[in-house]
Amino acid sequence: MWEGPSPYHEGELAVQELLGVRERVDGTGRRMIRPILIDQHREFYGELPFLVLGSVDVEGRPWASIVTGSPGFLSTPYEGTLDIAAVPVEGDPLAENLALEADIGVLGIQLETRRRNRMSGRVKALKDDGFALDVLQSFGNCPQYIQTRTVALDDAAMPIVRSGDRFDDTVQSVLTRSDTLFIASTYRANAEDVTHGTDVSHRGGKPGFVKIDDNRTLTIPDFRGNNAFNTIGNLHVNPKAGFLFPDFQTRTMVTMTGKAEMIWDGPEVDAFEGAQRLIRFRADLVHTIEDGLPLTTEFGEYSRQLERTGEWSA
Repeated sequence: MWEGPSPYHEGELAVQELLGVRERVDGTGRRMIRPILIDQHREFYGELPFLVLGSVDVEGRPWASIVTGSPGFLSTPYEGTLDIAAVPVEGDPLAENLALEADIGVLGIQLETRRRNRMSGRVKALKDDGFALDVLQSFGNCPQYIQTRTVALDDAAMPIVRSGDRFDDTVQSVLTRSDTLFIASTYRANAEDVTHGTDVSHRGGKPGFVKIDDNRTLTIPDFRGNNAFNTIGNLHVNPKAGFLFPDFQTRTMVTMTGKAEMIWDGPEVDAFEGAQRLIRFRADLVHTIEDGLPLTTEFGEYSRQLERTGEWSA
């Protein structure tokens, strides 16, 4: 049980209040959110071949990343520590963002079983083969909107990196096919507060749920979730965000940073069945990393929750 002040920060609380769920979510959060990794989550991380991370660069811009390794590359020598024996691929901004005391968001996700655990941490040590994090907050997430895939580590190739401030043809192709993406966001008002930190979260949908508005802007629906509003609470007080699109077919990763805005209601929200609201994102910088995802995957099935969602109408 979480003791003391709320485990949620001002942005999360404001959105919970706006949508009328604050009191109910407070009780749930106090039961779910912990300042440690419990045994089942420690075992869970040890089974994973990849990990999703959120970090912030020197300009305060969030980025989402993926690191990989043979199962066991993630370990928890203590309940308050996560050791990561992996380094970012070439071209990933995470390599420059890692520093002692840096805030890092963590998402452990097992696509085969739809299990996932969220964590916010802080870098406590840097090593030649990776880094270690102190745990600030840890909690399990529901399996909604996750597409199942079998995932295995594969031989790494030499990544090819291209950077720009537009969605070129390759980026647009990845976005159009995407059924899985990750969003990095951050709350940095008070470094002494345990709610201060960086977050990374999952979003899933049927291919086409990412709408390309122009060559720098995209929009995604936000479906019904756990009402904690971790990502949206961060964006409520800080619009800077990072989006990561892994293309499991081509092993290309597209990672970008920019600013997001919420569209709470209106005809655009109504245009997508199942959307509670929309997230519109405008990119400032886009990295395309070909052969940046050394994983072999096989698609399983779409989340059953997606049967209740539509598509962008004309």
